[in-house]
Amino acid sequence: MKKLLLLASLFIGVNAFSQAPAPAQEVTPIKFEEVKHSFGQVPQSIPVTTSFTFKNTSDKPVIIENATAECGCTTPEYPKTPILKGQTGVIKVTYNAANQGKFTKNVHVKVAAVQQPVLLTIDGEVVPKKS
Repeated sequence: MKKLLLLASLFIGVNAFSQAPAPAQEVTPIKFEEVKHSFGQVPQSIPVTTSFTFKNTSDKPVIIENATAECGCTTPEYPKTPILKGQTGVIKVTYNAANQGKFTKNVHVKVAAVQQPVLLTIDGEVVPKKS
């Protein structure tokens, strides 16, 4: 009988542990108006730029630690100074359009004190430049 009770309590303990709630999702203190931009067709060898606007939705200043692109063909520019409560900021992303064809590029925006970066995406198609 003791073995049965021990086995039952062990089963209940393991079952309760396996059903523990997942950790709460981290809240990013900035909110982007859009996180994706499509350039459509872009003439080859002519760089294109878009701006991603965001707002500090927290009650403290927010610092963008970095914004990194997945390749050298995409260049992000981000604010180096803190964005105050309720203020907006802009991250500019430039694609150099050197190679023909469809493209999708991501920029990872790292906010201070937030583990998960925000993902910004650009896409389009580079076509031959008209003469």
